[in-house]
Amino acid sequence: MLDNKPDADQGGSTPEQKKPVRPKLNATSLVFLAVLLLALGMLIFSNTGPKRSTISYDFFRAQLQAGNIAEIEIDGQSVYGKFKEPPLKPKDAAAGKGKTAKKDKEPEKYLEHFSVVLSPLVGEQLDKELIERGVIIRPQVPTDSTSTLIFVYLFVTILLFVAFVTMFRRARDQFMGGGGILSGFSKSPAQKYESSDKRVTFGDVAGLEGVKRDLQEVIDFLKDPEKFQRLGGRVPKGILLNGPPGTGKTLLARAVAGEAGVPFYSINGSEFIQMFVGVGAGRVRDLFRTAKENSPCILFIDEIDAVGRHRGAGLGGGHDEREQTLNQILSEMDGFQPNESVIVLAATNRPDVLDPALLRPGRFDRHITVDRPTQKGRVAIFRVHCRNVPLADDVDLEKLAAGTVGLTGADIRNLVNEAALWATRAGKDNVDMEDFEHARDKVIMGAKREEVLTGKEKDMTAYHEAGHALLAWLVPGNDRLHKVTIIPRGRALGVTQLLPEEDRLNVCQSDLLARLVFIMGGRAAEKLVYDQYSAGAENDLSQATKLARRMVAHWGMSDRLGPVAYHLTEEHPFLGREIHEQRQFSEHTQQLIDEEVARLLHESDTRARDILHQHRDKLDKLARELIQREVLDEDEIEALIGPSAYVTHEGNGSPVDQPESEKIRDDVKA
Repeated sequence: MLDNKPDADQGGSTPEQKKPVRPKLNATSLVFLAVLLLALGMLIFSNTGPKRSTISYDFFRAQLQAGNIAEIEIDGQSVYGKFKEPPLKPKDAAAGKGKTAKKDKEPEKYLEHFSVVLSPLVGEQLDKELIERGVIIRPQVPTDSTSTLIFVYLFVTILLFVAFVTMFRRARDQFMGGGGILSGFSKSPAQKYESSDKRVTFGDVAGLEGVKRDLQEVIDFLKDPEKFQRLGGRVPKGILLNGPPGTGKTLLARAVAGEAGVPFYSINGSEFIQMFVGVGAGRVRDLFRTAKENSPCILFIDEIDAVGRHRGAGLGGGHDEREQTLNQILSEMDGFQPNESVIVLAATNRPDVLDPALLRPGRFDRHITVDRPTQKGRVAIFRVHCRNVPLADDVDLEKLAAGTVGLTGADIRNLVNEAALWATRAGKDNVDMEDFEHARDKVIMGAKREEVLTGKEKDMTAYHEAGHALLAWLVPGNDRLHKVTIIPRGRALGVTQLLPEEDRLNVCQSDLLARLVFIMGGRAAEKLVYDQYSAGAENDLSQATKLARRMVAHWGMSDRLGPVAYHLTEEHPFLGREIHEQRQFSEHTQQLIDEEVARLLHESDTRARDILHQHRDKLDKLARELIQREVLDEDEIEALIGPSAYVTHEGNGSPVDQPESEKIRDDVKA
């Protein structure tokens, strides 16, 4: 019942306009900015001298002879000086003397300060000339970097202080539950459903009309609470969705979010539990605190059995992390300060292991069972999942729904997907009925294996499956035989597939006995033909024993034991129950149970052998055709051995016999 491909536009509300968020500087940005400022400061302090022009040694000699040098400072082979009058650059001077010089172009001059590299051959002659020209020779003064060092020291000290304060605040926030590095453990990981996402509504949920009606009351209450409060009604605080896996519980929660139009928070039960003690309870508090701030709203806890199992198992006391989390959930849902504005929606496929305090009225007031779909529901599910699949003209959704009794919505979605993939692999433009048949066989019986049976192993497997098929065909009370194959599928060497054509909510003793005869048919055929047994009957014996034991101990279908339930407890300590297995009857009663179970199995085996011996010719025909074709469907079996003894039922449950099968049933009963 789950459609994970909703339409892109379901008429949802427009996303809210977001306010502009100011960018925040993190620690990395602050460090980068500090390094940048430090480099800039060092660059400023290192370039405190005046700007200078670099001149050649020849030009320096010419200006010295012209008496245009005011003062110099000698540093090795480098000379730093000052002109009395900044001279023209040589090319500008030459251009000024030439006849082609432009009158509107001003000549370019050197800067007042200059630098020049002396020639290695310069000696005392230059000193005399400098003195004669009246040039002031200044001594070389060492560079003073005191201001730069003071700046660096102060900057590093301030930077270390800021880093220490930042680390202290982070450590404090970590212990106070703020935004520190490890503070995320105590925050709830619940995800808020955004209305701007693809919206899922009840129109995307096929079937489950009763479930949708119950949930619609909650949606209507959230939209218009005065409608229910007028007569004193109040909305349930908690709604528990329980049912087998794949029936659509999570999809229903998403549909509630799409229909309600209120804030919707989703979380999985396992996300509350962490390795640190107290984290789960902290996450529950944070989750409900956030929900109350955005009330009215809906909280969805998926797989709540991960945190809501029975307390007091003997494997952990009140200090257990899971129990503390459960206690906090109980307190938040209906504690000393009851909450009236947050509706908790939970889903589980194990309601039997939940704590009674969690299930009582006032917490989870309403329990909704999401069961497997009916015939009408399966047709609707097929229509939902086939919306985007091009179907051929021979596809009959009614027939597909009738042949998929017991499948959930997730199974049907997988079946449609497998059919589409198989048709694509075959290069088809549409998905036809043959593709759906292949997909159904793959989903129900398993995928084909690479092994190929040959020789005696193939013959024995053919007789084994022929025994199953013949008993399902002849014994009234079994489901309709659909197909038998000796191609290895899944974990089996051969498969006999029965498909019920109706939704049966109850089963009678005669049908169960017919089921036992059918299960024992493969083993009986091996004994009849080969006078020995094979290991291929292991799964058959396991299923038959479980069914017979439930008939005797659970359903009271034994005259010797009477109408008493003798089943053992199936509760385990890891589910929160007693650590030892309890048995409410004596050893003698247990012996009687074992004897009755063995009696049912022996009688079923004897009956299967008698029927196969009586119809040995039909058994051989089926086995030979299986060896040759490897797969036989219902029509081929009917053409081979005649009509079946399958019995249909009317709506009131009374059997309707097929006229052509009356003689066969009389022979079987005899």
